[in-house]
Amino acid sequence: MKILFLANRVPYPPYRGDKLKIYNLAKRLKDRHELHLLTFAQNEEDLTYKAELEKIFTTVEFIYLPKWKSALQCLKGAWDSKPLQVLYFQNAEMQKAVNGKVNRLKIDAVHVQHLRMSPYLAHRKDIGRILDLPDAFSLYWERRKTVKRGLLTALFENMEQQRVLRYEQIVKEYDMSLVCSQEDLEYMRRTHQATNMDLLPNGVDMSTFKATDHDYSHNHTLLFTGNMDYAPNVDAVVYFVQSILPAIREKMPQVKFVIAGQRPVPKVQELASDHVTVTGFIKDLAAMYNTASVVVAPLRFGAGTQNKVLEAMAMGIPVVCSNIGFAGLGIQSGEGAIMQTDPQQFAASVIQLLLSAEERKRMGEVGMHVIRTKFDWDVVSLQLERHLQQVAK
Repeated sequence: MKILFLANRVPYPPYRGDKLKIYNLAKRLKDRHELHLLTFAQNEEDLTYKAELEKIFTTVEFIYLPKWKSALQCLKGAWDSKPLQVLYFQNAEMQKAVNGKVNRLKIDAVHVQHLRMSPYLAHRKDIGRILDLPDAFSLYWERRKTVKRGLLTALFENMEQQRVLRYEQIVKEYDMSLVCSQEDLEYMRRTHQATNMDLLPNGVDMSTFKATDHDYSHNHTLLFTGNMDYAPNVDAVVYFVQSILPAIREKMPQVKFVIAGQRPVPKVQELASDHVTVTGFIKDLAAMYNTASVVVAPLRFGAGTQNKVLEAMAMGIPVVCSNIGFAGLGIQSGEGAIMQTDPQQFAASVIQLLLSAEERKRMGEVGMHVIRTKFDWDVVSLQLERHLQQVAK
């Protein structure tokens, strides 16, 4: 098949989130299909990655959209009914490029990444189209309401949530729409009566996050990973340091907490102390995971599944996490990850793991099995391939 990937961000380097997903899926499909990439570039650095991407895609085309222009677009469309994140990526040059590439290359199927890119192919019924949502975005915004916010922030976020909720009906215009967790799938079917929804999990690159002989003897390092300018991650580490870590250190004063992730905002940097380390960008996340006794993911809002949980489980590191994203794993609490929502119970589960090397190893081995069978990118890419074949005209 000739497959076009339409992405809102340049999928390189593949460190986190949406970049990681597109890169890993395409990398595994390139030997069986002819792949093409059309994406926004938001800065000069993005443009330097074309040669790397051409190792995977037959053609790579960038539409340059600097952030200032996107911000201006949002201001001009302030009274528009579209969500601001859709307005942010609204661009006439991109629409022209999409139409030209689809017609010229005789594309069989298009993989459209994110709600943000959905307008560009919503009405092209003559071509097979999949809309791949990272998560149920209206559910993400709905959950943000549960966290204390300032008045202006709350007003803005409530407005965006309502806009997203209405706009998500666009999933019905596509041949198929995908979400990454069963929880999100059920929410979208229930909320929008969308019958054309299916599942495409997030995955793990098992060649990068491979299970090695992890040292289960140490019990003093807790780890959180993720982009540290992403609101759910920022809230999670602040909440953990303020409401959970003190109870753990009361029982086990030697415990250190490491926050590893790029672009830490001031609120995160201010958490640094003699027992809290903020690393900034980490190139070799696999090595960082291996330093951890337990990985924690106490997110209080969000949707989808959490890469930090999947990656830790792939490497045999036990995880204690909140309910956010847990349902999408399709496991019971204790099968590689323990789910807790109460801060006292969260702390107790971490302490229990730190006190038992045998339990850390048992949970780690169960987690590795779960990832190998359900979340290896090799497995996930085959699922996407079947979906694309199903919608191809």
